[in-house]
Amino acid sequence: MADEKDIIKEIWDGRIPAQFFLSSSEKFSSDDPEPLMLMVSRVSYFPLIHDKLQKHFTKYINHESIDELWLEYDGQPLKWHYPIGLLFDLLASDTQLPWTITVHFENFPAEELLRCPSKDAVESHFMSTLKEADALKHRSKVMNNFQKKDHKLQWSSLLNAKFEQFWSVNRKLMERVDGEAFRLIPFRLYQKDQHFIQLSVNPMTENGEDVPLRSLIQQCLPEGTGNEQVICHGISIPLETPLHWLSEHLSYPDNFLHLVLSKPSNAESDAQTS
Repeated sequence: MADEKDIIKEIWDGRIPAQFFLSSSEKFSSDDPEPLMLMVSRVSYFPLIHDKLQKHFTKYINHESIDELWLEYDGQPLKWHYPIGLLFDLLASDTQLPWTITVHFENFPAEELLRCPSKDAVESHFMSTLKEADALKHRSKVMNNFQKKDHKLQWSSLLNAKFEQFWSVNRKLMERVDGEAFRLIPFRLYQKDQHFIQLSVNPMTENGEDVPLRSLIQQCLPEGTGNEQVICHGISIPLETPLHWLSEHLSYPDNFLHLVLSKPSNAESDAQTS
């Protein structure tokens, strides 16, 4: 793992250029606000930048009408509990950069989004998902041995984008316990406008051979996928890639592989059929 830490660091450093516009229907000031331009971390969560959005747009909105800040892209509310990179790969991978996102302070779509009253809600969701991942991989043996300071360091380092601090704790979750491979692979497979798929998938055969990504896709979608590709962190993943290697190197900070099934772009489709 140590020799391939650079791969994990590259994933951590992934950024997406985004521009945030205040919803035109919520502009209360006679002045037009400039969009806020940010390089957003793929492995983070949108509520962690809400403070910046509120500070930028606060003088342009009607404070008596404020409900809760929420974001929208192309008419679709963005699920705050999904990592930013996952949302982009799922909804906006074909869009021209910078990613254009609408900021709302009114009419929270409670039927479509979970409430997120504070960053504590993000932390709670993150830790819950992390514990689920450890239960799948190690039967919770790793996190059961964590102290409160380990949990706090893991969260604060994600909050403040401190890779070395985060990795000092997270590497324990990526190591084999007692030399054994991960029991199951924590993953979710996403398709646009559908619920994600999550199954129990072993990364090794009974003979100790690596199980490839192709096998996971076949188990999730036995009817086939057509010419769709599997995307993670903006990367098209070869289907022969071993699942165990993917889990060790391309998991998000919550220790899940968030995989998006996506149709190739027009250019890629032309290349495949030529």
